Amino acid sequence: MRTFIIGDIHGGLKALLQVLNQLEITEKDTLIFMGDYVDGWSESAQVIDFLINFSEKINCIFIKGNHDVWCENWLKDQSDVNPTWYMHGGKETIDSYEGFTVDEKNEHLTFFENMKMYHLDAENRLFLHAGFTSMHGVERETYPHKFCTDRTLWEMALAMDHKIEKSSVSYPKRLQHYSEIYIGHTPTTNYGEITPMNAINIWNVDTGAAFKGKITAMNIDTKAYFQSDALPELYPNEKGRN
Repeated sequence: MRTFIIGDIHGGLKALLQVLNQLEITEKDTLIFMGDYVDGWSESAQVIDFLINFSEKINCIFIKGNHDVWCENWLKDQSDVNPTWYMHGGKETIDSYEGFTVDEKNEHLTFFENMKMYHLDAENRLFLHAGFTSMHGVERETYPHKFCTDRTLWEMALAMDHKIEKSSVSYPKRLQHYSEIYIGHTPTTNYGEITPMNAINIWNVDTGAAFKGKITAMNIDTKAYFQSDALPELYPNEKGRN
């Protein structure tokens, strides 16, 4: 039995299928999707449709990202279009729903509503889209929306002095609660990296699929990773979020 995490997808169904084909998934495996299924490339609605059907055969855990919150809100009230969302991939997502029936959109809405804000496994590994701010851990987070918007957790890990012992009073308490933390949200391409990044006990698997990067899946035990082609190569007539 293997567990894979899959980073931000952003409407790139072609890239998602490329990655899944490399994994050779069986019914014994578990896939943890790290959020941001929509907004960017032209197949956001199609990604959601695929994942709903895929999860009927394979054990999947779906984490909610900030773009998913925007899309969920739009599906609840399609007359209310968040202007920030519209400029950051929302237009492409709205366009992708052309031809979908009311019942199909409602099925997608239910899918979004049932997503988890975070997941903690039996080995004390935490999975969430972005981060958290409470020094006491996710269960005592004062601002739950931070689970899909926070970047300070990742920035702290990147800037941390590796010489600080875990037993030191200077060691960040946020990092002490979990054996490992897995996130997406902040593209590794922002740092010139096209593969997953590790800082302290945090793994970031958002490899920039919304822009010029790829979709990445990673085996959480072996840390072996699998990637799609760069999204602009798969959608040559589109801009994504570039």
